[in-house]
Amino acid sequence: MLGYPSGISLSSSTLQFLARHLRQRRREIGSRWRRLSARRQALLALAHLRCGDTYSQLAAAFRIGIATVYRYIREAVEVLSALAPSLEQAITTAAAKAFVILDGTLLPIDRITADRPFYSGKHKKHGMNVQVITDPFGRLLWASPALPGAVHDIKAARTHDIPAALAQAGIRCWADKAYQGAGGTVRVPYRGRWDKLSAGQRAVNTSHAKIRALGEQALATLKAWRLLRKLRCSTTRITGIVQAVLALHLAANT
Repeated sequence: MLGYPSGISLSSSTLQFLARHLRQRRREIGSRWRRLSARRQALLALAHLRCGDTYSQLAAAFRIGIATVYRYIREAVEVLSALAPSLEQAITTAAAKAFVILDGTLLPIDRITADRPFYSGKHKKHGMNVQVITDPFGRLLWASPALPGAVHDIKAARTHDIPAALAQAGIRCWADKAYQGAGGTVRVPYRGRWDKLSAGQRAVNTSHAKIRALGEQALATLKAWRLLRKLRCSTTRITGIVQAVLALHLAANT
């Protein structure tokens, strides 16, 4: 296989952050020798997460075996996912904000038609449902564990206890119509056809939509990591990958 140089649209501080934690991991487990240094392992993992490079491409580029690539990436994901904030930690951070925005996204996966639990009728594709919480400026604060794509947003939010946690902390939250019935501090737009709503209700919905639009920036942030645009791994690994991306994003923006 031919190798080729490539760039990764990440700062050197992100590479240093991951390399530092990988070195710490190696010290903890007493690893004496590796085919790649911690810095090169970090570079390999970032190329996979950010650019979506396959195991075979990375094996050729770093001149190691595919099995070694798999182990190195899995280790990096485990290290990073352990650094991602829990919902409780995110709620503590959100308490200092004027409000938060709750939204859900579908991460496409490679599945066959028979895999009905992963099929989203809304998006007409197979995927995993991930809930995100952002601050008023659309900056990502938290991403949930991944659920099958057939799970509706309101059910996913309740499964993760998001409405209850926000209500307990008294944090106002803006969300779309998919969260009708969430209750607590979750605010949703008025339901009904635009021409059937009163002028006041239409004004509220317009203002609501402008606020919610900022939350789309967080979803775009996730999709900037190309691996999340089409996941071809086991569905059991997707939560760890999402948490790893969240940890890297937060580390780069603190």
